Amino acid sequence: MNQPLWHGRFDVPPAEELMAFTSSLAFDIRLWADDIAASIAHVKGLGKSGILQHDEALTIVEALETTHSEFASGTIVFVPSDEDVHTAIERRVTEIAGAIGGKIHTGRSRNDQCVTALRMWSRRELVRLGVAVLDLCEVLATRAQEAGWGHDGVVLPGYTHLQRAQPVLLAHHLFAHSWALMRDADRLATTIERLNVSPLGAGALAGSSLPIDPAFTAAELGFDEPFANSLDAVSDRDFVAEALFDIALLAVHLSRMGEEWVLWTSEEFAFASLDDRYATGSSMLPQKKNADIAELARGKAGRAIGNLVTMLTVLKGLPLSYNRDMQEDKEPLFDSYDQISRAVTALTGMIHTARFNTDAMAKAASSDALCATDVAEWLVVQGTPFRQAHAMVGSLVQQSLAQGISLRDVVASALGGAARDAMDAGVENRRSPGSGGPQAVATQATLYSQRMSKLRDRFRT
Repeated sequence: MNQPLWHGRFDVPPAEELMAFTSSLAFDIRLWADDIAASIAHVKGLGKSGILQHDEALTIVEALETTHSEFASGTIVFVPSDEDVHTAIERRVTEIAGAIGGKIHTGRSRNDQCVTALRMWSRRELVRLGVAVLDLCEVLATRAQEAGWGHDGVVLPGYTHLQRAQPVLLAHHLFAHSWALMRDADRLATTIERLNVSPLGAGALAGSSLPIDPAFTAAELGFDEPFANSLDAVSDRDFVAEALFDIALLAVHLSRMGEEWVLWTSEEFAFASLDDRYATGSSMLPQKKNADIAELARGKAGRAIGNLVTMLTVLKGLPLSYNRDMQEDKEPLFDSYDQISRAVTALTGMIHTARFNTDAMAKAASSDALCATDVAEWLVVQGTPFRQAHAMVGSLVQQSLAQGISLRDVVASALGGAARDAMDAGVENRRSPGSGGPQAVATQATLYSQRMSKLRDRFRT
């Protein structure tokens, strides 16, 4: 058969240009297993409702299983009339089953068929991405534990405006990225829960006059429930937009992390060095060792953001219900998923194998100026209003710079040994909940473990 499935309405074959422009087989082929699974459920539903005889349903299901084997083995052969993977599967089933195969599409439209397969793909693949994100969190937590958060924990400068601000524990810094990534995983889990509604049975837009049972097919495919409104079922791509947002924000978090690793592994910072397996060289400069994984994690964020904008732009002007514009839902989703999945996995390996230069971190965090706030807060404890204390310490910093004397000595001279001791305490001074001090980080680590356990449970299928 070299005619599209809808050829009956037309007297002439479609133009080659039309087929070339409208075909989606090149990218929706990755939905083949989901489409076949949904088709089997649909056929079983038709048999259960008495629309198909038992032998007819069995014949079609067997043809679908044969088609599945051909896809899995790579022996499936496509023809020019295969507009997409869905029509290719129906065409092949009809070739195998004969005229009975033509009953596979009873009570179904490509409109509900396509979005069913895409929801199934999204449900499965977003689980995989969520698990990978949690694995990255675990690597960060492991490295945090190695760095320690006791009195001998690794310290580095914390930054604002990319300028050294206050000393913090390396563990605290690594946990900060874990919290952001756990929010990403939480969003993915919520998106999965919300998308787990079956649109199968909505038809082209208004359901069917046949006694189909959407609740049956929903249960067969593991959906939480069937659709409530057929118009919404075939036109809803909220789940694609949500997934693209989740991935885009995840990409932003990976980008920020990547930027830090680019800085940390530079000679100027020298806070860390990469395992040779997770670094690249230069085609011209023999001495170079580049953090390409971190740089690409930074670069891919723009791509993910662009894919989100693409999807929202496609949807913004569409009237109910289905419009062919919605064919543009798959490529942005597949691309964002592929790129960010690889980024998560690569960063996981990179961070797991990297070596921290704790001496360089400690040296960078040892500047007296990083503890100026501790002096101001010591003054607050003595009863000085904070704004006044801030001005006093600022003046001492200015004096230290002007006279070339350490801030520690200036503070001791002006305020006494107790103020100097407050500076020396460093990260030990951070006692407030959620802060970067040893006890607070220990509490944070316990909370992290509890939150991680709950998130893992949400991704178990």
